[in-house]
Amino acid sequence: MAVSGRRGARRLLVQALYQHQVGGHERAELAAQFRERAEAQGIDTQYFDSLLGEATRYRPELDALIAQAAARPAERVDPVERAILWLGIAELRSQADVPTRVIINEAIELAKSFGGPESHRFINAVLDDASARLRPRD
Repeated sequence: MAVSGRRGARRLLVQALYQHQVGGHERAELAAQFRERAEAQGIDTQYFDSLLGEATRYRPELDALIAQAAARPAERVDPVERAILWLGIAELRSQADVPTRVIINEAIELAKSFGGPESHRFINAVLDDASARLRPRD
């Protein structure tokens, strides 16, 4: 069963952001490539495009937040986990209509799907820290 809406967009974003890291593909190329995939049917394409732009444009800022919370350079974070964190932090920064808890829970579910056995705990800890910095009143 295909995943649609924002949840589907997030799943494709993790894959696109992973590919951005390991393959060096830029935003426009990733957007075109991922829109052609069968899994893109029914996703929230505006959400996908917005967050892909946010995550690729503001990578240094996102990496700085990851490094603060993880107590290690973002470059030393597993690429799958880093992609999920870029997505989560980009959402925290730019999607004020989405509650913090929803963003963190969605990221945890992505970590359970794509990451290692303990990835979801790491993702939770880093996003909890980042959310306290970015959304202190939530």
